[in-house]
Amino acid sequence: MDAPCPWSRSSRHSMSPGSPGGRLCLCDWVEERRRDIIDRRLRRILRADYVEGDSEVIREASRQLDEYFAGRRRKFDVPLLFSGTDFQKKVWHGLMEIPYGSTVSYRDFAKSLGCPASVRAVANANGANAISIIVSCHRVVGSDGSLTGYAGGLDAKKALLDLERKSLCSMNENG
Repeated sequence: MDAPCPWSRSSRHSMSPGSPGGRLCLCDWVEERRRDIIDRRLRRILRADYVEGDSEVIREASRQLDEYFAGRRRKFDVPLLFSGTDFQKKVWHGLMEIPYGSTVSYRDFAKSLGCPASVRAVANANGANAISIIVSCHRVVGSDGSLTGYAGGLDAKKALLDLERKSLCSMNENG
């Protein structure tokens, strides 16, 4: 392996951020069931091994996640390192454009990316996202508005969407 990839486990938000070279490549649920698949992909692409540690970008990501969970942050500006195919990267960039507090169906999201016939491929790329919450894959739902797969589990997905809606309502009432 070429370089270590520092990572840190946060008990505050059950997330595990990781960053080689000053950019965040991982922000995933600690107990996520498919985590081993993401870890293998990142090790292969980045040619890096995880080492428990700290970095400026991990501290900044943790700070921004804390603000998000407190209802004070709607967008993230941590430098990111996407590790995937060009198509996956296109999907992940698109996920970051879904407005805070909003949801979009997989079908409509695929259309917005210019890939209306690729709903399943878009869903698979969404599921391969290694930077949860910051890359807002939780905002994509079924065509009937139902909650569908999420790395942190459907309860976590519902909690994130509820947090965003509550924060927006609070902001509208106060502002």
